[in-house]
Amino acid sequence: MSCHRAALYSSRFPPKAGYEYPAGMQSSRLIAPLSVLTLALSLPGCQSKKADQSPAASLETWATVDGRPITRDDVEKTFRQSNNAAPTLSSEEAMTLKLSILNEMILQDTLLAKARALKIEVPDTELDAAYAERKKNMTDAAFEEELRKRNLSVADIREGLRRELMAKKLLDQEVVAKIAVTDQEVNDFFNANRAQFTVAEESYRIAQIVITPDRAAQPANRTGNDATTPQEAAFKVRMVMERLKGGTPFTEVAMDYSEDPESAPRGGDLGLVPVSALKQAPPALRDAVIGQTPGTVNVASSGGAHTIVAVIAHEQPGERGLSTPGVREGITATLKGRKEQLLRTAYLSAARGDAKVVNHVARRVVESQGKAQ
Repeated sequence: MSCHRAALYSSRFPPKAGYEYPAGMQSSRLIAPLSVLTLALSLPGCQSKKADQSPAASLETWATVDGRPITRDDVEKTFRQSNNAAPTLSSEEAMTLKLSILNEMILQDTLLAKARALKIEVPDTELDAAYAERKKNMTDAAFEEELRKRNLSVADIREGLRRELMAKKLLDQEVVAKIAVTDQEVNDFFNANRAQFTVAEESYRIAQIVITPDRAAQPANRTGNDATTPQEAAFKVRMVMERLKGGTPFTEVAMDYSEDPESAPRGGDLGLVPVSALKQAPPALRDAVIGQTPGTVNVASSGGAHTIVAVIAHEQPGERGLSTPGVREGITATLKGRKEQLLRTAYLSAARGDAKVVNHVARRVVESQGKAQ
């Protein structure tokens, strides 16, 4: 473990066995609305092209999903949106980030195809509400200026939101709606984990996504994504926050992108952390937790490393039973989160596996022995 990795997370915060936070926890109001321009915005160009073309022959086609091309321009547009304020990147750093964006676009394309097959639609009323939420707390002038800087139109934003909502509706229908937790499961969990319901001192339940500028010895997350420079790390923080803003569960983002080998497989879970331990943490991390309300997500940065910290709950000392307000609900959410995490991971893996995907640009990079395209 490098000095950067040790600076912001350590054995000061040992996870408490048995605890998992709800997979659906989001940070939808924690970043400026127009800082988020999701991958979906670049997809209209992908979908408008005819599937019967021969995209493999063109250097401008970076991938195909069941014959639907995703072009270099599609990826570049999304990259420019996300990289608006980033320092200059080397060609290798930029290409690494673009490959990550492309992988996300491939998965989203498969989800949208499934949503269309199931005739999932987004009513105008829902789209209007999402659009109003996206530009909330921004004046019309500020909103228009952000659009101008990113070379986007209102139609681009609305279309991106429509695609986000379609993908969410698909997962709600095919994953979330199919999960149930019984009273017996709640009772069994409580009896098996009684110790964790006795809180010795004021504590916070927290989760983290760690991003460092150092190359890891081996991938810590399920996508293999690893920032290796300060510029890549800064870009990755913005990308991760965009996904959280877009509604992706914290657990999913942590498993996909966190660089901490211990907590990433658990969706970033650090369990219950006493205030006494938090007070010994680096100031940036301490202040990101103590005094914050549950649901808050903050970024603690130091020395080029970043920890995105989610406050799940604030617990006071005492002994708790199933009749204590919030305990049964918390256990139910934990168990539902476990099941949702499993089913969501399986569903996304199956969706990607069912699609015929050809990542042309990745092949070209391999064939060129790592030269940026």
